[in-house]
Formats: sequence, structure tokens, C-alpha cells
Amino acid sequence: MPELPEVEVSRLGLLPYLPGQRIIDAVIRTPRLRHDIPAGLARRLAGLRIEAILRRGKYLLFDCESAHGGGWLIVHLGMSGSLRLVAPGSPAQKHDHFDLVLAHTVLRLRDPRRFGAILWHDGHDVERHPLLAVLGIEPLTEGFDGGWLYTATRRRSGPIKPLLMDSHLVVGIGNIYAAESLFRAGISPLRAANRISRERYEKLAPAIRTTLEASIAAGGSSVRDYVHSDGGAGCFQLSCAVYDRSGEPCPTCGTPVRSIRQAGRSTFYCPRCQR
Repeated sequence: MPELPEVEVSRLGLLPYLPGQRIIDAVIRTPRLRHDIPAGLARRLAGLRIEAILRRGKYLLFDCESAHGGGWLIVHLGMSGSLRLVAPGSPAQKHDHFDLVLAHTVLRLRDPRRFGAILWHDGHDVERHPLLAVLGIEPLTEGFDGGWLYTATRRRSGPIKPLLMDSHLVVGIGNIYAAESLFRAGISPLRAANRISRERYEKLAPAIRTTLEASIAAGGSSVRDYVHSDGGAGCFQLSCAVYDRSGEPCPTCGTPVRSIRQAGRSTFYCPRCQR
């Protein structure tokens, strides 16, 4: 599933091409993905200029003259979605559900599982959209640090790893990044969140930041369907210390990496290095 690094890589890949461009048309090939695609969206978008592309959690936010009577096109890649820039007139394939047509290029959403989303928000304050208003803190912002994590988890008795993946607390930390961040910080994924000291959270917060930034630099993680806007793949998964390495030696101490199930997801960790 595309997480924060993959969505950010997608955003960065689109920045040289889309801002400043005027939308000619939108082609909608299915009325519903995860949510209904708003009726009349193509008509609403036609003629608007893309002012900027932002990210909130795993949502891409296209500012379509929001300060001048327009609004925001909100895109979520779901579990298998990807955005690609293709030449005008390129034939659509089976899972190509949405095109944003510009003068010299087409932004195309491919989503085999149809868990993505194409939404619209009128006006300038996109953070008020119901799907965005409930999101937690951005882990790459200055406000996210060990003190914030310590305070936010005092009443959370569940294990730390599933909690890191809760988008209502922190956005964009998927399974790979939670496992790798906890390994960097030397914290067991089984440890109760409210039993972790402030000092250990002071290690975890920068470990999360470092892990996410390393993945962005590597183009994200391409485990299944995720690709860049140019069709290329990310390679962060090739450098993982513990994720998907069950039974292999820990790169630090040589102890076999252990795999368990937490909240329906596979968890990988070193039982010696992570306490």
C-alpha cells in the first residue's frame, strides 16, 4: 500500500510538470472507486489552473484555483493505485479509471483494486474535508518529536507498532516504516506504548523521520503495485534491516529476525536488539 514516502515521491515527480497548467478535461471511466466520484467533476475541473500540489497524510491535494472560486482535487492511491504522466491520446488500459487532461500531458490514475479515491472540495480550506479533518500529526513536521509522542501515548496501553500505524495519531507510517523505525530506535514492537519512557521516545521520533526520509530518497518502496509517475519503481525495501527478513540474521547482532502477527499484519523485529 502506498504510504507517506510513496505519496510524497509521487508529488515530487509531478511538481515539474503540473503546477501552472490549465485543465482541459477530466475523463472518468468508472463512477466509483472507494467512494463515489463526484457528479459533474469533469465540468467543475475544466478550465481551472493547477496552482500547487500538496500532501496531507496519504492524500495528494491539487489546488485548482481554490482562492479564486475553484477548489481542491483530492486523490488517494488506495492499496494499489499509481499516478502516471502519459502522452495525450494514449489508449487506456483495463485499470485506468481517471484522466486529468492538460495541454501537453495526461495525468492518469491506475487502480487495479479500486480502493483509491477521486474527490473534490470547494473553497480554499481543504483541511476541513471530513477525510482530512480526522488525520493525525505529520511525522516530518517540527511539531512531531519525542515529547509529543510521549504525551500522546500516556493513555495508550496497546503495543507501539500498531499505534504508529494509526492515522488518527500519526499519518503515513505503514507497516514497513513502523518496523524499520522501531528497529532503528531499539524498541520492541510488542512493548506497550504507555510503558515506553520519554528518553526512548526521543530516539523513536527521529528514527521515524530518518526512515521516512530515507525511503523518499530511495523513491519509496515497491513491494507490489506502486510505481512512480514515470513508471519507475522504488527501492527502499532492498535496504530494510528487518522487514520481510524473517529468519535472516539481524544486521547488527546476527540474531535471526523474528516474525509475528499484530493487528492482522506481519511484524518483523530483532528479539535481541529491540527491547
